[in-house]
Parts: sequence; C-alpha cells; structure tokens
Amino acid sequence: MHIPPYHKKVTWQRFFVGVMVGGVIAYCILLYMYGTMYEDLIIRTNHMQSEISQLRNQNESLLADNDELNEKSVKQVTIESISFTVENTEELRIDRLIAGKLEELVQEELKHIIGKDLSIIAESDSLIVASLENKTFTVEEFDYTFSVNKLIISNNIKIMADAKRSA
Repeated sequence: MHIPPYHKKVTWQRFFVGVMVGGVIAYCILLYMYGTMYEDLIIRTNHMQSEISQLRNQNESLLADNDELNEKSVKQVTIESISFTVENTEELRIDRLIAGKLEELVQEELKHIIGKDLSIIAESDSLIVASLENKTFTVEEFDYTFSVNKLIISNNIKIMADAKRSA
C-alpha cells in the first residue's frame, strides 16, 4: 500500500496554503469582534457603576434630608439630582470612559447640595460655578479644568461645561 505524495502537487499546496491563510484571517476577525464587544461591555459597565454610585449618593442625601424635613414639617422644594455634561469631548478627543469619570468626579464634588433647599442653592449659584471652575480634576494622569457654559437650577441641576486639558 502506497500513500500518494500530495505535498508535491501544486493544487494541493495551494489548497493547504489557502486553508492556513483563511484560518489566520478568520482568527483576526474573531479577535476584532471580541475586542469591540468587550470594549462596549466595559463602557456599559462603567456607566452603570457610575449611575449606581450617583443613585446611592442621591438616595443617602435624600433620606437624610427627608428626616430633617420630617422634623421641621415644612414642605420646601429641594434639589433632587445633578446632571453634568462635558460639551467639547470631540475637540479634546476625550473618549467616553474619561468623560464618564469626569462627570462622576464633578457629581461627587457637588453631592453635598442634593437635598438642600432650592432657594438657598439658587442664591449661591456663583459659588457652584466658582467651585467647578477653580478645581482641577485628574483622570488618567491628565488634569482637567472646566468653564461653565450653562447652569440650570431647578429640582434637577443641569450643568454644561467646556473642559480644558492641563499638562
């Protein structure tokens, strides 16, 4: 019994090379698909974690202030949440993860005003703007400062700012 020498035929050599190249290309495509899926999952997880921490802080502040309000038994309008948006992320080429971290840091900086009386916060809006513009936030070895463009004070404070990267 004799095994035919397929390794000498050009057609079989082309077939085996094609199988090898196809396998390498398929593996590269698989790695790319897995990488993009994993990146989306990391971004989604990071966003959910920041939202959970924001909601926990908001819940703690509102529960503490609710106890104070029950003692006073006077119904006043209070701050319920803070929303912060960095407007120039595309100009600075800030990715979604860094923008999310910056938003979380600013919300952490301003969490003490959740549950406070709306009239007191409305009177001290310049203090909120000054505290954001004078503070430097560090994310991944870069320092960021903000200039506030819009500050909307209602039950939900909305802040829109431009970021500036420092060295």
